Amino acid sequence: MRTLLIVFAAIFGVLFFVWNFVFFTVDQTEQALVIQLGQPQRVVTEPGLNVKIPLVQNVIYFEKRVLALDAPSEEVTSIDQKRLVVDAFARYRIVDPLKFYQTVNNIAQAEQRLSAILNSNIRVILAGRTFQAVLSGQRAELMRIIRKQTNDEAETLGIEIVDVRIRRADLPEANSTAIFNRMRTDRQREAADIRAKGGQGAQEIRAEADKQVTIILAEAQKAADIMRGEGEGERNRIFAEAFSQDPAFFQFYRSMQAYSASMGGGDTTMVLSPDSAFFRYFRGGASGATGAPQ
Repeated sequence: MRTLLIVFAAIFGVLFFVWNFVFFTVDQTEQALVIQLGQPQRVVTEPGLNVKIPLVQNVIYFEKRVLALDAPSEEVTSIDQKRLVVDAFARYRIVDPLKFYQTVNNIAQAEQRLSAILNSNIRVILAGRTFQAVLSGQRAELMRIIRKQTNDEAETLGIEIVDVRIRRADLPEANSTAIFNRMRTDRQREAADIRAKGGQGAQEIRAEADKQVTIILAEAQKAADIMRGEGEGERNRIFAEAFSQDPAFFQFYRSMQAYSASMGGGDTTMVLSPDSAFFRYFRGGASGATGAPQ
């Protein structure tokens, strides 16, 4: 029984040694470089089970998927002397594991080199463009140029640049504050101009309205005076015709109206001579007018 356990342990040890030191697997998301005594031997890019010489060869794995590189923010001065803070990122993949291993060896070193290359191209290309071009529809063309130049330099590292994007292109904080203050001042001045023009327009409208009111009132007063004059003239004409038809009755009628108007209230007090002409219709005989009531 003891011997059997030793045999099983030996078989298990041999299998473990063979599996870990003779065979190696490459995943679909990986590619491998077989190193023998520090020297690269072959590149494995297809997934599956592979063989290596135990204790002599070892395997280094590299990513096959697209990787992300977030470059540090870079301050750029455009051709029209406008300062910009540019924040960009790139997408890349390892296409030549052997060249990658020989030049940068690992991801950390590769991203450090790529960041320097990317920022250098951003500075050179954006420095030859205007501030408006960077912020307008030309940005896509600028990113295409940056990607191409960065990809040309990254080929020496065994890397392919898939895409480059400018995430943000803003003015520095001090410039942004100054521009904001200037824009606010401009808007305040425009608002003051608009309010002044509005006040002037309102005064002109009110003056015109007052003028029209004065004209309308004057014309209305004129028309009223004309109508009043015509009415009084018509009234006088009627009175004249009535007086010409029977002067005695007309005098009597007007006297009755005067009596009614002067003595209509209960507290009327009049101080007149008894023989005053005002009371002629209260006296009988010859002192009263012809046809006066007796």
